[in-house]
Amino acid sequence: MKATAKAHPIQGLVKYHGMRDEARRMPYHDSISVSTAPSRTKTTVEFDPSLDADRYVIDGEAVEGRGAERIDSVVDYVRELAGIDHRVRFESTNDFPTNIGFGSSSSGFAAAAMALVEAAGLDMTHPEISTVARRGSASAARAVTGAFSHLKTGVNDRDCRSERIQTDLEDDLRIVAGMVPSYKETEQAHKEAADSHMFQARMAHIQRQISDMRDALYDADFGRAFELAEHDSLSLAATTMTGPAGWVYWQPRTIEIFNTVRELRNEEDIPVYFSVDTGASTYVNTTEEYVDRVEDAVADCGVDTRVWEVGGPAEVLDESEALF
Repeated sequence: MKATAKAHPIQGLVKYHGMRDEARRMPYHDSISVSTAPSRTKTTVEFDPSLDADRYVIDGEAVEGRGAERIDSVVDYVRELAGIDHRVRFESTNDFPTNIGFGSSSSGFAAAAMALVEAAGLDMTHPEISTVARRGSASAARAVTGAFSHLKTGVNDRDCRSERIQTDLEDDLRIVAGMVPSYKETEQAHKEAADSHMFQARMAHIQRQISDMRDALYDADFGRAFELAEHDSLSLAATTMTGPAGWVYWQPRTIEIFNTVRELRNEEDIPVYFSVDTGASTYVNTTEEYVDRVEDAVADCGVDTRVWEVGGPAEVLDESEALF
């Protein structure tokens, strides 16, 4: 009862904000994202009847407190589905910087769900596994199905699950990650989302955003898709900044990257757009033809960069890749 899996983190394109059901992490509205590769989380789990307690380790550090509670929610659900009560040994590693706005919780819980389902001997599709991952992080549901994926809202697991969107944009997209380290409190921001006076305005237009994004992806319209993602980043920020805590995630270099992107687009006619989740780090979306020029410009803002492509769905790995 042991398995290893990997998953890629996600970049939110039409981002979810706030949860109507915190226990099952069901968002108020739909969301769409794209997985970023080769960045990944790898996780090994084992149901072990000899253990007297669950043991969780991420990047060599024991997980306790709220972090352990979130893993519990996924582990306990798999135990319930499989009808087993064995304790779990859980180890996970990330090959990219975490907690700076690049979706480590999405790949973390997606890899965990994939490995747990496999180790428990459950026969589930990727959309079904997405409902398991969602209990740890709603964005993890989309990391399970991978590439461009759409998480639908709902009040049960039949409705609130992720599905992959087929699009010809997968091969040409390049994502320059501009890393701006800055601690963030994503979970707290979700909890107070509905308290912002901008939240209802966001809710009023979000389904149109979803529809327009799906159409742009179906039509492989790069400019339209990532213009929508750029504007959604601004909409999300308006909501988080006007909540009770007044979260302001952006740092000076975040703004510098925004301005650089707009200069490249307006002065050099390069297809390039920025996108930000709840953090200061920035995704810069462009095409294979222009990625070197764009990466140089982002690096000139004084930040470390990586270049990512579209990642596939979460997958089970060979036992030779196990972490223990």
